[in-house]
Amino acid sequence: MLAALGMFVFDTTTLLFDGQSRKRDWRNERTERFGARSASQFTGPGDDKITIKGTLVPGVVGTYSSLSTLAEMADEGEAQILLDGRGNNLGMFTIDSLSEDSDNLIDDGRPRSVGFSIELTRVS
Repeated sequence: MLAALGMFVFDTTTLLFDGQSRKRDWRNERTERFGARSASQFTGPGDDKITIKGTLVPGVVGTYSSLSTLAEMADEGEAQILLDGRGNNLGMFTIDSLSEDSDNLIDDGRPRSVGFSIELTRVS
């Protein structure tokens, strides 16, 4: 298991990803001062965003229905717990976007590979 988002497990039978990025922000409010640097006050954590990228290759790794399952989860709008492959709880995340790029279409219109990107935002 690479990770789990709620009940969806990222593995060889569903969807594997080969890249992940995380951007965390903290809020510091600034007040301008004459003749000196701005005063700064820490006001708390900001956004915590994770982007997961990979390629779905049905018949080798993963299934087409896995992307549909993630889209259905996003439609519900519920926050889901995100666990990494070691079982560490990363927090509760919502799915903000799901991008798909289909390549190498075969005669019935199905792609041989689908590049995907999932953007998640921590809500608690």
